[in-house]
Amino acid sequence: MFSDPSFWVGLAFVAAIALIYKPASKAISAGLDSRAAEIRRQIEEARKLREDAQALLADYQRRQRDAMAEAEKIIQAAKDEARRLKADTEAELVKAIERRKQQALDRIAQSEAQAVQQVRNTAVDVALAAAETLMRDALTDGQRAAMADKAIQDLPKRLN
Repeated sequence: MFSDPSFWVGLAFVAAIALIYKPASKAISAGLDSRAAEIRRQIEEARKLREDAQALLADYQRRQRDAMAEAEKIIQAAKDEARRLKADTEAELVKAIERRKQQALDRIAQSEAQAVQQVRNTAVDVALAAAETLMRDALTDGQRAAMADKAIQDLPKRLN
């Protein structure tokens, strides 16, 4: 057995393996440990990223709800403003119609007053023309001159 070269090759192989095993196992173990640490770090980073993503999602969902609520408030305010403007416009329209109606009534009253005044003026003109015709036909020249003189004398009394 000690003289067999296979024995010595086997022994050298076992010794070489024994000598290489400890540093190789440390290197393999260190490599596996570093790989495990890297995997743990990546898992932790992925977990943190997932938590951040969930927080962002929750924040965006909250913002979306707030934006929807704000949009509803804006829409309601716009509807209320539209109702108020409609009511104001209707009230202004009623006032404008009343003003126009009053203006029309005023114009009618003014036209009536003018018509009455024209009728009076025409009646006065007709009466004066009739009186003039009667006086011309009924009075003599002397009577007319006496009436003119009397009217001239009464004129200062009538002007005061």
